[in-house]
Amino acid sequence: SEDLLVYIAQKLKLPPSRVYGVATFYNFFSLDPKGQHTCTVCLGTACYVKGAANILAALSKELGVEPGKTTADGVVSLEAARCLGACGLAPAVVFDGDIAAQVTPESALKRVRQMLSEPVAGGTKA
Repeated sequence: SEDLLVYIAQKLKLPPSRVYGVATFYNFFSLDPKGQHTCTVCLGTACYVKGAANILAALSKELGVEPGKTTADGVVSLEAARCLGACGLAPAVVFDGDIAAQVTPESALKRVRQMLSEPVAGGTKA
């Protein structure tokens, strides 16, 4: 939240713009609530030339959200990263912190559908 960024800036004796810059630059920080599951597609050069844009488009369509957003039910957040540093695994996607290599749109959709079928907090299915 904005209040938290201002608080951190005060405690670190930094301008709020510096704290905001860090909070919005790094992929693992977010100003918006994240879903119970996260899916991060690498769009670095190696991944992009091997079809990462198609993977991201397929996931966006399946989930009904744009990159950087979370499904309305709060189950899955879809993210795009400039580079995950896993170029030898291209195209790479991180599902709930676990990196997957040589991902295809089909394998990404299968993984996300598994996420959606798992029980969520409260004991019900997503």
